Amino acid sequence: MNQPALPLLVEPEQLRERLDDPRLRIVDLSDAAAYSQRHIPGAVHLTYAWLVRKTPPALGLLPDEQALSAVFAEIGLTPEHHVVAYDNEGNGRASRLLWTLDVCGHRAWSLLNGGSHAWFNEGHPGETGMNTPEPGHYPVSLPAEPPALADRDWLMRHLDDPGVAVLDARSPAEFDGIDVRAARGGHIPGAVNLEWTRVLDRERNLRLLPDGQLQALLSERGIHPDQEVVTHCQTHHRSALSYVVLRYLGYDRVRGYAGSWSEWGNDPQTPVEA
Repeated sequence: MNQPALPLLVEPEQLRERLDDPRLRIVDLSDAAAYSQRHIPGAVHLTYAWLVRKTPPALGLLPDEQALSAVFAEIGLTPEHHVVAYDNEGNGRASRLLWTLDVCGHRAWSLLNGGSHAWFNEGHPGETGMNTPEPGHYPVSLPAEPPALADRDWLMRHLDDPGVAVLDARSPAEFDGIDVRAARGGHIPGAVNLEWTRVLDRERNLRLLPDGQLQALLSERGIHPDQEVVTHCQTHHRSALSYVVLRYLGYDRVRGYAGSWSEWGNDPQTPVEA
């Protein structure tokens, strides 16, 4: 795979200068109606539901290799592409795609800072209709234990590991067991709470907060770069953005718990705190 063509977090101005770069695959994960109405020139649409495997009660699991290969083919992706992802709702959906790429070993990717909010509110060009790329060829072969993925058993083995931190991106009410969205409310023992929207700057078109403020939010919660950090929410949608933030800040060991609370909170064998 080629070296990344853009930084992990890319500004609209940087992307605009590279719209004609054939190495880029720009992927819009907004809803289909919003994409059809207006999207970044050259962007292809990806339906978010294709990135999750629902096995009730767990509703956010990673699809299997065959399904992922089909998804990548649908957007015309090849191992040589650098993916730039964005959406219109805070970049949680876009980040789920980027985390999925990490799990698959595809590290050439960027998140568009501020997503479509920053792009269009700041006067960058758009187009309408649908872009249909030539089908790509990307046979996915997942490693036995992907370093970007945590499952329930992995978390159970590391609950008392001081070198592992669990970052819960749900709302404080969900974390405290007031807003119950599974058989049980509460949180994973030892987890800390940082609601996913806290990292967004509403004064700058939903860009990420400045690096220093992001680091402070994590430090206040006892999360440091020498730890291995696991992010989760209800279905690893909101927490995918938390994952990307940590990667952007230079955390080398980050995992996403795909099962998240829809799995953990519905399993009577897993411990819960409230």
